[in-house]
Parts: sequence; C-alpha cells; structure tokens
Amino acid sequence: MTIYIVLFRGVGGATQLPVKSLREALTKAGFKDVATYINSGNAVLSSRKSAEGVTTQIAKITKAEFGFEKDIHVLTREQWAELIAKNPFPEAVEAPKFLHAAVLAGSPEAEKLEALRAVAKGKDAIEVVGKVAYLYTPDGFGTSKLAEKFDKGIGVPNTARNWNTVTALAKLADAIG
Repeated sequence: MTIYIVLFRGVGGATQLPVKSLREALTKAGFKDVATYINSGNAVLSSRKSAEGVTTQIAKITKAEFGFEKDIHVLTREQWAELIAKNPFPEAVEAPKFLHAAVLAGSPEAEKLEALRAVAKGKDAIEVVGKVAYLYTPDGFGTSKLAEKFDKGIGVPNTARNWNTVTALAKLADAIG
C-alpha cells in the first residue's frame, strides 16, 4: 500500500468539500486509512493504485458526489517528505504561516519565474525545486505582491499550502504507516 497526500485545488469560499462526506465517499470507494486535515481540501489515504489511478478515481468521486471539478494533486508520502527536505528557506520554518509550498503540475517557464521575482518586495522570495514552488513572505503573505501575483504568474496549474499544513499532512501520513 502506498500512502498519498491529496490536495484539492480551490476549496474554500464558494467551493466546499464537506470533509466528513468526503472521508466516507473515499472509504466507500476502497481507499484505506482516509483522513482529512481542516476544511480546505487536504486528505491522506492509502491505496494499491498508482498516483494517476488515485487521481482519476478521486476526480470521478468528487465530481459525482460533490460537483467538484477542479484540479487534484496527489503525491506519495515519500514525495511529500522530499518536498519538506528540499525547502530552500529553512529559516522560514520558525514562522510557518509565511512559508508556502505550491505543488506544480509542470515546470514553469524561466521568464515567468523571473517576472515573479521582479515583483517581490523586501525579503519576499521564490524558489522552484523540481515541481514545487516555495514562497517565503516574511512581511506577510496577505500583503505580499509576490503572493498576489503567484497563481496566475507561475503559468502552470498549482495548489499551495502554508508550512503549518505541510507539516500537519506529513504527520497524518506518518501516522498511517
């Protein structure tokens, strides 16, 4: 069995995935050890399927059960541990709400990344390692021009989580196995 971290894009505001119903639907579909973390599109589960198979099945379930048709990003526990280990801003771990990891569906163009760096003010910074963009906004995520421009500016589908959520999901995954 492989342990997966499942990130649903765009949950919150008008788009909701009721966590209790989501856990029940995923368990009914045969996924094991299903757990969710806060009501913003995060789940952990285990399966014998590939990541692609998990993504496809979850997309079918969430569309049929909840009308949810947004991107779903699935990483193995090992990929999640690597995401944590490769954090290029270790100093930011002390202020986890100012560090975000964005899982990318592909590699961004160099020009797009440079354009984002150009809007960064103060100590704001962005680094892309593999298919993860790390945003460090020590003066506040909500007031950061880098954070404001990131989603459209990066040029590839993505979903971001703050470091508190990143580490909480790692703990949930580790508790499974």
